Amino acid sequence: MQIGHRIKKIRELRNFSQQYMAEKLEITQQNYSKMETGEIDFPVSRLQSLAKILEIKPEEIFMFDEKALFNNHFWTFSDNANAVGIQQGISENERKQYEARIIDLKQENERLHKLLEKSLSK
Repeated sequence: MQIGHRIKKIRELRNFSQQYMAEKLEITQQNYSKMETGEIDFPVSRLQSLAKILEIKPEEIFMFDEKALFNNHFWTFSDNANAVGIQQGISENERKQYEARIIDLKQENERLHKLLEKSLSK
């Protein structure tokens, strides 16, 4: 799979338009489109900029495999809060563990908010 095609698929998963990407890269939408179709090459620095906009590491563009993604495999682009991930077919036990973790995190979040409010009111 060509690098431009991978970038296009990741961009689509992020729900970003070509116009949005072009604006972030400070190029025309037409030139951006040519990058995705492979009509023009781009330097490594441009790849780094693309990865930053897509909130992934540059090497993750090369590792992206749409077949794995759409065959119910787990795929994540990064470990940040805005990560794109698809996870299907998890076990009931895993689901319960995730739900319990979410509850724990919500409680911790509430505790930290109260602590912050208390420190700000002093």
